[in-house]
Amino acid sequence: MAHRSAGAGCAALTVLGTLMLTGPPAAVAAEPPVPTTATSAAETLGAHKPSAEVLSALRRDLRLTEEQAKARLVNEAEAGTRAGRLQNTLGERFAGAWLHGATSADLTVATTDVADVPVIEAAGAHAAVAKTGLDELRAAKEKLEAATARTKGLDTPVRYVDVRANRVTVQATSRSAGNALIAASGVDRKLVGVKVSADRPRALYDVRGGDAFHIEEETRCSVGFSVTMDEQQGFATAGHCGKQGDSTAGYNKVAQGTFGAAAFPGRDMAWVRVNGDWTATPNVKAAEGSTIQVTGSVQALVGAAVCRSGSTSGWRCGKIEQHDTSVSYDEGTIDGVTETTVCAEAGDSGGSVVAGTQAQGVLSGGSGDCTSGGTTYYQPINPLLETYGLVLRTSTSSTGTPGGVPDDPAGTWAPGQVYGVGSEVTYGGVTYACLQPHQAQTAWQPAGTPALWQRL
Repeated sequence: MAHRSAGAGCAALTVLGTLMLTGPPAAVAAEPPVPTTATSAAETLGAHKPSAEVLSALRRDLRLTEEQAKARLVNEAEAGTRAGRLQNTLGERFAGAWLHGATSADLTVATTDVADVPVIEAAGAHAAVAKTGLDELRAAKEKLEAATARTKGLDTPVRYVDVRANRVTVQATSRSAGNALIAASGVDRKLVGVKVSADRPRALYDVRGGDAFHIEEETRCSVGFSVTMDEQQGFATAGHCGKQGDSTAGYNKVAQGTFGAAAFPGRDMAWVRVNGDWTATPNVKAAEGSTIQVTGSVQALVGAAVCRSGSTSGWRCGKIEQHDTSVSYDEGTIDGVTETTVCAEAGDSGGSVVAGTQAQGVLSGGSGDCTSGGTTYYQPINPLLETYGLVLRTSTSSTGTPGGVPDDPAGTWAPGQVYGVGSEVTYGGVTYACLQPHQAQTAWQPAGTPALWQRL
């Protein structure tokens, strides 16, 4: 891929597994921040006023100063909107977007047509000209997944689209194993690279994200995010932590609820219905007993900073490496997870992953630990919410509908619905296109949130 402006190199990947515990719990130069305005994406997503807990963890885990951490959160929020607008403009020519730099001040957007370079640069991004569009790479990955389904995939445990390298990558225990999968899939060899690694994935096993919960008095996992289904309260977590009907107890061993639904393998998603003794809150456990409040579920870009809360290793931060990753555990293949550099340990499974105040997903698995470092994968939250018909509990919501009832509900847009980039809705007689994947909140009505919606 030819870069018109300076870009980031390809990030190395490692293989992980799920993190469920069976038994007891065991300085860089600053870059200028992007200024915010009254209608900025940073203000919409709450990135302009980060909590002390988020800033402290970013300073520790990404080795940033406080000013760099603040700038990074603002830059990442603003970049998501720019990337969404460009993706809608480029259509099938779009080949991916990613962030780089200590404070994520640099956004690169790739296209398959050199004529798009001025458009990308005019939008404040670096331009990269790629040979292959994102849709074609995703189609190639689907063929690899079909070939993997005919085996357990344990010798080729990770597959993903690497937008920075403009190719699909197969992580394999040997080059011959990777080449065999590519040959079996029938995918054009020029579209796929093989990364050899000995790592193999494994499973890592008030309601508050990051707190422990116990399943059938046998295993322990971590709470992801509070959710509601009409009047029923509960929380999202990892699917490998339990199966539908399994009983749960809270961090204090008090009876808590039952699994309402669970999927694993294929996806790694589940939710637990809690009883009347428990109240769903928008809080996620941070450092030293403090909490942060979730305000939405806008998906962050590759390269963005994320933090994770788990009942074993606590509050940790890192960066997003790849979206739409497939990982093969001993139990089967998980599709559509996101890879990060955040460390995790057994018992952290199901725990919260956030970008600032935006929910990103629930921890699925990983490799390594928080002493030597490692890699983790999380199940994105928006597909989980959409699959089970759940509403994320946020600091702006008090009922099953985020933020209550819209002032002007006319149109197809509706709070509680999950929207992806390019989704079109009508509101107040006007048509809008979605810029960033998210579950709609009433406070985020299209007419007032240009960070999330583009008027057509």
